[in-house]
Amino acid sequence: MCPVLKDRQDAPNWPAVDTLPNATAVAAAADDDLLDAYSEAVTQAVRTAAPAVVHLDVSGKRSGREQRGTGSGFFFTPDGLMLTNSHVVHGAQEIRVTAFEGERYSADVLGDDPDSDLAVIRISIGGAAHVGFARSSNLQIGQLAIAIGNPLGFEHTVTTGVVSALGRSLRASTGRLIDDVIQTDAALNPGNSGGPLVNSRGAVIGVNTAIIPGAQGICFATASDTVQWVMAQLLSHGRVRRAWLGVAGATATLARRIANHHGLSNTSGVRVRSIEPDSPAAAAGLEAGDLIVLIDNELVSGIDRLQQLLDHHRIGRTSEVTFLRRAQKITAPVVARERPGAR
Repeated sequence: MCPVLKDRQDAPNWPAVDTLPNATAVAAAADDDLLDAYSEAVTQAVRTAAPAVVHLDVSGKRSGREQRGTGSGFFFTPDGLMLTNSHVVHGAQEIRVTAFEGERYSADVLGDDPDSDLAVIRISIGGAAHVGFARSSNLQIGQLAIAIGNPLGFEHTVTTGVVSALGRSLRASTGRLIDDVIQTDAALNPGNSGGPLVNSRGAVIGVNTAIIPGAQGICFATASDTVQWVMAQLLSHGRVRRAWLGVAGATATLARRIANHHGLSNTSGVRVRSIEPDSPAAAAGLEAGDLIVLIDNELVSGIDRLQQLLDHHRIGRTSEVTFLRRAQKITAPVVARERPGAR
């Protein structure tokens, strides 16, 4: 039974109807808080990263013709070392750099790797604003992604989006697949190439590389883990000399029960998507669909790790490649060759 209120003194202290909070107003206030938090994250990231971003004007001869182009880059050390795309500076005779405050410098190419579409360039400067790197292996689909660059000559343009997908493959100008590429919907245009893709803390998660002409919201960046490995090789040797198996693949998860069954400690490996004809992998009997998990008993946790393991030390050397094919674990000898066309 409902209680009977004898008089007003027995009534609960309910608020008057006109003082009850309006649900729409509460929701709008919550939305405003979210937008404020989002805006603050973006602006703080831009404050951190934008001063390190530069505009590149490039001139040179390609196929016997004088060509000019523009692109983006960014400082990753205070003493003038910068990263950009190989396709921006490859074959350049002159590179002019415009820094955040408008200063102009002449830059030199220290190392160029068309296979990953990355290059390291340098100017003589001290105390340059620079950015650090975040681990791309820790990225999650849907997290904030911010691109900074110089699209169509509009310097230090900021666009935002999310990490749309991970583990994509993108064909470089050399014809080699760049694996483990980040897909984002942060808008990119000609001139963004070589600029940073950063997270909410302003740390680099990728180097903006390409768009699909005619598409909207489908843009790509080379993942920061790959960038740092290539960068180290370019600084040490001026190029990246790689062993070659002839495999195109992507990082794939390995089920714990399957790993336990085969005595593996992997949680992931490299799923083979295709095999080059007459390649070392083809000679070793690998097939599309195989999951590579070990090379010479070293864990292959993903495509970045596979590329790191296939360094110049393995060229011409017999290695044992372990892979899973359906329910079988197979180990086969493979003799890696230097990648055709290596510079």
